[in-house]
Amino acid sequence: MPPVPPGPEDRKPTSDEAHSAFTPPLGVPLPPPPEDEHPTSEFAVPEGLTTEPHGEPEGSAFTPPPGVTTGSSTTGNIPVLTPPHGVPVIRLTKDAPWQDRMRTMLRTPIGERPTPERPEKHDETGPAVPRVLDLTLRIGELLLAGGENAEDVEAAMLGVAHAYGLDRCEPTVTFTLLSVSYQPSLVDDPVTASRTVRRRGTDYTRLAAVFRLVHDITAEAVTLEEAYRRLAEIRRNRHPYPGWALTLSSGVLAGAGSVLVGGGAEVFLAAAIGAMLGDRLAWLASGRGLPEFYQFVAAAMPPAAMGVALSLAHAGLQASAVITGGLFALIPGRALVAGVQDGLTGYYITASARLLEVGYLIVGIVCGVLTVLYGGVQLNAKLNPEAALKHVERPVTQTLAAMLLVFAFCVLLQQERHTLLFATLNGGVAWVIYAALHDTAGVPAVAATTVAAGLVGLFGQLLSRYRYASALPYVTAAIGPLLPGSATYFGLLSLAQGELDPGIAHLTRAAALALAIAIGVNLGNEVARLFIRPPRLEPHRVEARRAAKRTRGF
Repeated sequence: MPPVPPGPEDRKPTSDEAHSAFTPPLGVPLPPPPEDEHPTSEFAVPEGLTTEPHGEPEGSAFTPPPGVTTGSSTTGNIPVLTPPHGVPVIRLTKDAPWQDRMRTMLRTPIGERPTPERPEKHDETGPAVPRVLDLTLRIGELLLAGGENAEDVEAAMLGVAHAYGLDRCEPTVTFTLLSVSYQPSLVDDPVTASRTVRRRGTDYTRLAAVFRLVHDITAEAVTLEEAYRRLAEIRRNRHPYPGWALTLSSGVLAGAGSVLVGGGAEVFLAAAIGAMLGDRLAWLASGRGLPEFYQFVAAAMPPAAMGVALSLAHAGLQASAVITGGLFALIPGRALVAGVQDGLTGYYITASARLLEVGYLIVGIVCGVLTVLYGGVQLNAKLNPEAALKHVERPVTQTLAAMLLVFAFCVLLQQERHTLLFATLNGGVAWVIYAALHDTAGVPAVAATTVAAGLVGLFGQLLSRYRYASALPYVTAAIGPLLPGSATYFGLLSLAQGELDPGIAHLTRAAALALAIAIGVNLGNEVARLFIRPPRLEPHRVEARRAAKRTRGF
């Protein structure tokens, strides 16, 4: 049966939704299409105007620019400023010291850091993330306890974590607390671990061993188990010098310091005996568990007592030179330099804590020396600083005394034997520069100290880069001859005699000299880094290092 054609009632729409304002009714023909279709827009270019040619398409920050690869290739042209089509890629190969590579990464935002070049490691018992974080914290603890500045400690921790595949890792150092946080991805929970540094010790041999371990780890030559084994050996290693050698070195240091301020052979011997007695007394206080503050009080009293005894005996020796020599072995120059350097590099909490520690130690020295000097004044001891202020130029003798002081300081710092010669020469050069500027050219003491300390920092940084080691063994002992021992003593003596104005003036000068040493060492380190090629892709182009931007006071 043929289908019945729909009637008019069948073609009627079932609802009003079937109607459209743009559809003609039934029986009305559609209008013809326009001859030319030219839709207009308020963004269209009017007739008679031409458009500018399209520029290069904007790329992505996660895609390297054309001609640049993220592997070992060094081709391409990367601009100095970060362009919209990408950021410079940091090369993490072992042709540059790990300090420079990791410092560059620290100053790079975490989203722009390169991914690790080797996959994340796993052990048989589970993922290696907790163990890598533990190893990172243990290495950072040894470095911080050894006196390393906060930036280098963070750089070492970041290098260890990055070498074992933890790319999204953030270490934090605040004087006594170390923490490290790792987040696998943006959707995963972060893993955070921390460790507290409760004991500090001066052993640059152990510090150098830790630096070698970090260098080998960042060079991808040490497995996780091997790193743990070597770290355990470093912790078990004994100090390279026995206790009697340390006591003898403190005496030699004090004797050499007394010769620098005009003393002779008898003064050298008296200062050495006083310093060795003070060292043994400090060891006794340490063995009884007394805080470091009281250890410095105990160590400062015998040298001052030796000077007062010589003055009461009318032996004709320079008692002021004896006491000044003893102060050379006590002034905490290492902590002062580290504190100022942390402040200049932006680690203000750590810098404040270090400088507060320096203040407490200096107050301990002041208490010990003032107690003895006050007793000497009551006994009518002829402690006349004017006799010691008579400067006598003895270039050869003072240069040899400065080098002997640096050598003894190196032994006290437990340095490796192959670093003794370089550190001694560095200190001798520093004293020659200071004497040439201050004694010959008439340059003020603060300016001459800054220049000499700057050369110490410069040479120490270059030596550390040459040997892939820490700069502390080449810098800390070398600043020994520049320490303000005489200014500190004269200030304390004036205070003991009731002369406040001269005492405050001498102590202010001592503080200025100490800050000049710290700033000069840091400036020398930064100048050395200016001549070191940053770890970028282009080996022939030196680019600016990332650093904190100037706040302009707001």
